[in-house]
This record gives sequence, C-alpha cells and structure tokens, in this order.
Amino acid sequence: MKPIDYTIFFLTLGLIVFGMIMISSVSVYPSFKVTSLMVASGKLLEPNNHFYLIRNISHVVLGLLTFAFVAKTPYTFFEKYSKHLFLGSLLLLLAVLFIGVAYNGAKGWINVPFLPFSLQPVEFAKLGIVLYFSAYLKRKKAVISDFFNGFLPYMWLLMSVIILLILQPDFGSILLITPVAIGMFFVAGGNLKHLGISALVALIFATSVYYVGKTGASPKVSYISERVDNFLSDNKTSIQNQSINFQTKQGLIAIGSGGFFGLGFGKSVQKFGYLPEVQGDFIFSVIAEELWFFGVLMLLTVFWVIGYRAFQIGLSSEDLFAKYCAVGISLWILTQAFVNIGVNLNILPLTGVTLPFVSYGGSSLLSLLIGVGILLNISKHAKKAVANEYNANGSFRNKRAL
Repeated sequence: MKPIDYTIFFLTLGLIVFGMIMISSVSVYPSFKVTSLMVASGKLLEPNNHFYLIRNISHVVLGLLTFAFVAKTPYTFFEKYSKHLFLGSLLLLLAVLFIGVAYNGAKGWINVPFLPFSLQPVEFAKLGIVLYFSAYLKRKKAVISDFFNGFLPYMWLLMSVIILLILQPDFGSILLITPVAIGMFFVAGGNLKHLGISALVALIFATSVYYVGKTGASPKVSYISERVDNFLSDNKTSIQNQSINFQTKQGLIAIGSGGFFGLGFGKSVQKFGYLPEVQGDFIFSVIAEELWFFGVLMLLTVFWVIGYRAFQIGLSSEDLFAKYCAVGISLWILTQAFVNIGVNLNILPLTGVTLPFVSYGGSSLLSLLIGVGILLNISKHAKKAVANEYNANGSFRNKRAL
C-alpha cells in the first residue's frame, strides 16, 4: 500500500487556509451588516466584524474532522453504499422543494438543528452522483457503448437530478453536474455518437426551458431565463435584473481595479458594501482586486495541479470504480472552479456556484472535503496497470494505463 498523495493533501489544506485568510479580509463589512440586523432583532447585544470568519472556522473544523474519517475509510465502502448515498441525495433534493429555505430566488437550503450552516442538498448530490455513476459505469462496462443498455439508463439517471434542480431552480449546479457526468461517461468508453446525441438533446431541452421561462408560465423557470437574458444582453441595466447587473458589474470593477500587481492584501474597495456575496460567489473578484496577477496565477495553478493529479490517480487505478470516481472528483473540482471564475469574469451567466475550498459555504466545503478524502484513500491503493502487467508477464506489452 502506498502513502496518500501528499501533494493533493497539502494543496487542499493550502486552499482552505488561503480561503480563511481571504474571508477574514472580505467579510468585515458583511459581518457588521448582518450582526447589526441581529442586534435590531434582539439576537445579539452588539454588532461585530467577524461573524462570517467565526462561522467559516466552524465549517473548516467540521470539514477536516469528517475528511480525516473519510480518508481512513476504504473507498470500497462508498462503492458498496453508492446507491444508498445517491438515493439519499435525491430525497434531499426532493425535500428541499417542500421544507427548503429560499435565498436569492432559489429554494435550495434546509435548516438543520445543531449544524453551523444551512444544509444545501445539491452539494451532496454532486458527491452522490460521482459515487453512484462510478459504480454504474463499472457495472455496465461491457455494455456502456450500447445505446439502450448503457447510454439511455445513464442519461435517465442524470435527468432525474437535473429535473429536481430545475424545480428549485439551480441553474449553476446543472451547468456543473452535466459536464462532470458526460466526462465520466466518456472516460468509461462511452460512444461518441451517443454523446453527440445527448448534446443535441440537451441543447433542445435547454432552449425549451428558456422559452418556457420567457412566457412567464413558471416563475422558477423564468428565473433561469432572466439570468440568461442578462448575460446575453451584456449586463445592460433593466428593472427586472438590476440587482444581478449590479453584482456582475461590481465584480468586473474589482477585477479591473486590481491592475497587474493588485491593491494589496486587505485593501479592496469593493468589499465594503459595493459587491454583494463578496465572501461567497464573488470572492475571486476581490482576490484579483487585492492580489491580481500573482494571486490569480497561483490560484489557477493550484487548481490545475489538484485536478491533474486526481486525474492521474484515476488513470493509474486498476479498479474501475476507483478510476471513474477519481476522474469524477477531478472533473468536479476543476469544473466548479471554472464555472465560478467564469461568472466572475462575465464569460458565464450568474450561477451561485462557490469557488472550491475558498468561498464561504459549509455544505460546499464539507462535500468537497469528503470527495478529497475518498480520492486520497484511492491514491493509497492505486497501482500502475502497466507496471503490474510487466511484472506478471516479464515483458512490457501495453503502454496504456487504461
């Protein structure tokens, strides 16, 4: 048995520490604002500037304790119970439609007693998808290229999640989950023609949802259409989406004002009430404002290295579940980082997706750390398929790890 991949371990911890440092910088004004409201309602005696930082520390502590436990748990445990975890995540996505709490137009959170954050089921659905889809692809390996026995059931599983997300609505998570699922299917040997068909169906489905939203027949679907319209109109101000425009424009102002060298740590202007959700979805904009080129380059490099090494762990794993799971976690982290940064740079519509390990968000951090814990356990058991083949046969027959 090998040691865990310490590069991923230390880079992940580095991102978490970096996120805590940035949250300590950006959350001063939002903390004072929210605690002032709590004072007015009688929940606090006086306002403070560290509300979000303290809560973030509690998220990190809970996340790291869970991470340590998961990293010690054989990944085969998660394969065995992948179906139960996936069904559990679907039930949570269904439950949020009835008992969920709405925020910024989406009903995606459940208040759970004794947790230091509101539970966001979609974050755990991402994990459930990676685990169960990995088990499914392993089980269906022999027929995965078959349209009726491999492709269609896989797409039905994906659609079951997407439909529940549309009902919230959660456009950002759909934008994240879909490429992860498609990427896993491709790595498992899925037929490219089938993927082309799925892309066409997805385009037709997305277009239909967009135009249904334009009719105003469903307020939840209209929410998605408004965000797409806002993006396509280059964020021109309108009465309907003025708050969305404001957030996007302020994010771009923060990025642009940083220049090549940045304003310096703690010297952001936009964090003082100008940029909404500065500790969450738009923390990247303030990182660019304060640290700009060097900070952004460092951040992108760290994400790339984590994703690359996770992908390599998958390719070097002989067990198919471990292979697909590691690849899925790699795609999850990289896609989520890409979507978040793309929104901040205004090359993607506003989504509400957090920057992995850096943004404020308990559910996101906890689910990602569980994913990395599973990944590190896989890394302990991963073996080079080509090396084993060489040792067993006395000759090197195949240069491919897959």
